[in-house]
Amino acid sequence: MTHSTLKPIPQTAANPRAENAENTVWPRLGVRPLLLVGLFAALLVAFVISLIIGSVSIPLDQVVTVLFGGEASRASWTSIVLKFRLPRGLTAVLSGAALGVSGLMMQTLFRNPLAGPYVLGISSGASLGVALVILSVGTVGGTMLAGFGLFGDLSVAVAAMLGAALVMLLVVAVARKIQSSMTLLVLGVMTGFLTNAFVSLLLFFAIPEQIQAYVNWTFGSFSNVTWSELRIMIPAVIIGLLLAVLLIKPLNALLLGEGYARTLGVNILRARTGIIVATAILAGVITAFAGPIGFIGIAVPHLCRSLFGTSDHRVLVPGTMLVGALVGLVAAIIAEVPGSNLVLPVNAVTALIGAPVVIGVILRRREVSFSS
Repeated sequence: MTHSTLKPIPQTAANPRAENAENTVWPRLGVRPLLLVGLFAALLVAFVISLIIGSVSIPLDQVVTVLFGGEASRASWTSIVLKFRLPRGLTAVLSGAALGVSGLMMQTLFRNPLAGPYVLGISSGASLGVALVILSVGTVGGTMLAGFGLFGDLSVAVAAMLGAALVMLLVVAVARKIQSSMTLLVLGVMTGFLTNAFVSLLLFFAIPEQIQAYVNWTFGSFSNVTWSELRIMIPAVIIGLLLAVLLIKPLNALLLGEGYARTLGVNILRARTGIIVATAILAGVITAFAGPIGFIGIAVPHLCRSLFGTSDHRVLVPGTMLVGALVGLVAAIIAEVPGSNLVLPVNAVTALIGAPVVIGVILRRREVSFSS
């Protein structure tokens, strides 16, 4: 009797996936690994292009020479590739992958297609930390970051990470005490409103130069990250992505709701805490170094579900890493406006890319289902 009552459960769990498979453009097996390989190849091509084009075009052979430790025919080309374009490209790749995966986890946890990596107030906490440094400390000693001279150029990043970490600790503490994910979502949104209120007060009393400095930070940029900052950023992103990979099974179980996940033996509290911590690390470190980059975390998961035709996180997690990194690189290339000295805000570019993608995917699929 026990076996007969448990048999139907896997069948009901498979139904949404079967429905997804029927609606896919791609066959269920064989094409997806090839698609991942193709995305990786496209990412490598885009990365090389990002090193070649910019305000100054550098020949491909010269870029390859510099990457392999040689000297370009012009000393300025070596400096441009190593000091500016290579860190910018790595930052764009890391940012896109991190925000895409964190957005995927948030959409699965809350079963909400509009959830993103900043839905729990992580970005708002980072913004508050930066605002405290730029808007409060800026008047001391006549320099914007005088009060944090100990950290040098890392002062803004340190402040952003501390602000994001404080919000993360608060959200994790709340998550361990409440049962409903929807309640957690509402509390996260309210936390964001609360921190934004403090930022608004600081902006109200700040001088114009400080306001301009803060606004410039909110535009987002892949170009301002240095090698010393990448030494912190790269390990943090790798840790966050590894956590996301370890959470694939709980994420798949959560597709049909927390009740069903419990029947599979998933520890909901542990899974929820792990998802929040991974998202906080990924979103927090990117916000700290590149600013609050929008739309990638919301658009990329939708694009991947449509591209791969599945909700299986065994496919979506690596797919989202690659697509997110590719979108980040394309945004970085567009923001540099090749052939000119103009640099556009990254957030404007990601919105121009992300909004049509989300609209197109929704219109094409007609609905994005996160329920059984």
